[in-house]
Amino acid sequence: MSNQKRQMILATFIHNSGSHPGGWRYPQSGPVDQHDFGHYARLAQKAEQGKLHVYFSGDSQGFPHIKGKDAFATTDYAGKLEPTTLLAALAAVTSQIGLVATVSTTFNEPYSIARRFASLDHISNGRIGWNVVTSTGSIEARNFGFDEIMDHDRRYDRAEEFVNVVRNLWDSWEDGSITRDAASGRYFDPEMVHQLNHAGEFFKVAGPLNVARPPQGHPVIVQAGGSPAGRALAARTADMIFTAQNELSGAKDFYKDMKSRAKGFGRNPDNLKVIPSVQFIIGGTEAEASRKQEELLELIPEALALQTLQVQIGADLSHCSPDDYLPEIPKTEGGQWVQDQIVKMARDENLRIGELAKRVVVSRASLIRSGTPEQIADFCAEWFTEGAADGFSVTPNYLPDNLEEFIDQVVPILQKRGLFRTDYEGGTLRENIGLERPENSFVNDPALGCEPRIWQ
Repeated sequence: MSNQKRQMILATFIHNSGSHPGGWRYPQSGPVDQHDFGHYARLAQKAEQGKLHVYFSGDSQGFPHIKGKDAFATTDYAGKLEPTTLLAALAAVTSQIGLVATVSTTFNEPYSIARRFASLDHISNGRIGWNVVTSTGSIEARNFGFDEIMDHDRRYDRAEEFVNVVRNLWDSWEDGSITRDAASGRYFDPEMVHQLNHAGEFFKVAGPLNVARPPQGHPVIVQAGGSPAGRALAARTADMIFTAQNELSGAKDFYKDMKSRAKGFGRNPDNLKVIPSVQFIIGGTEAEASRKQEELLELIPEALALQTLQVQIGADLSHCSPDDYLPEIPKTEGGQWVQDQIVKMARDENLRIGELAKRVVVSRASLIRSGTPEQIADFCAEWFTEGAADGFSVTPNYLPDNLEEFIDQVVPILQKRGLFRTDYEGGTLRENIGLERPENSFVNDPALGCEPRIWQ
């Protein structure tokens, strides 16, 4: 794609009642029922109306570790539909927008995930993506029979093998292998079906998959790791990276680093899309946008903010006052990248603990920007043209209004400037974000096809 025709990718990340912890209380939108499928259908249809590339459903397999019942009860985590189930339903009420679900490699098995996402890709006619994550907390571990979470680097080693097995399972049926030839009595060509017989450090999987190759070949792989192990996994395996960056120079460094890493693994850097997460508060004037931002901050209970800060930073701050400055924080093993971002924010902006806590509970070190529609469009244009992003994951602070504001007020400006498309260009998610359909690994590497056949 030439520079003249390069246009940004836009996704919307739907997180509970909104990404802002005070968003579910915001009077402009009001509390929504997170078990109501109609709510999600309307959001996905609105995003499709705005020609966004992706509706992205985040997930975790447990409640966040928030101490104290008063802080715990203020969260909106009590209604979180399982994302792949939700996406199957959304595929039936949309026709063009990509649908991405978060699924962990830590407490799942490759065969079941390969089957689930292949099925979703067939149901949606090629519009599915998988956000690959590793679980991070003991809360999730205890839901699956473990006392503690697996070591950080081991989780990423497992994730890499997991993704490789899933991709090979997607390839276990060649394109065109299902012939449905009634005259000959052959439903499929057995020579085009491949036994995997994978035996690795973490998994032993025979295969083949019992679902035909997905329409996209492989559903789009999304990854969001920021640690060295996470960056390495993303550079090897991801088609798209969602990242948290809070200033332009750091975003440019991350963008350059990930493109360089992809090239180092023999990949075309243009086939790795970097999509920073952003939270926009939009007003008719700059003053109105700032007022909205302050109103939302006032809706965050202090107890929740302080408890969330301690979880994210991995340190006990109970001996500190909200008016204190952040003390020296011991390095954590699992979430060091997030910890480093939060500590940097506190030092760079001279924030007191109470101020930092409200910032962290809102953004987890990602970018929040308030302003008029023109100012938001200016921001997007600057990061896109300066080599900091291939597009953005827009995370609404309150729903549905904040998503509607972005689509109705900001997207038309980006389209008028030629930075964002006016219609969908392809039928699949891969086509719409400018990615080629992957070759079948068994066809591309004949050695893989030498395994014993399942029918022998």
